[in-house]
Amino acid sequence: MGFAFENFDAIGAWREKDASGFPIDASGALPDGGTFNGAPGLKTVLDAKKDLFLKCLSDKMLTYAIGRGLEYYDKRSVDQIAAALAKNNFRFSTLVLEIVKSDPFQMRTATGETL
Repeated sequence: MGFAFENFDAIGAWREKDASGFPIDASGALPDGGTFNGAPGLKTVLDAKKDLFLKCLSDKMLTYAIGRGLEYYDKRSVDQIAAALAKNNFRFSTLVLEIVKSDPFQMRTATGETL
């Protein structure tokens, strides 16, 4: 998916050619066979699978927030976070707030384990 953003350099400036002078190829393919060209193309692919994207985003952000991998019993929290995101117009602030309110985050210990 990172190829979609290949036109942007390290500081976010747009570029048409890489450092060697070759044209940028911002196209790519996903494991399910979907293809895209640039960030707008990737957005189209992800929009078609919004539910999966929201669950994946919620999963990864919750994993980072609690400092451990997720277990089967965390699935309910991931589903709740993703549902809240969809309900609140996909706001990043909603993602952060729902993670902080989640049981895995609230019940973590100093060692990162859940009570």
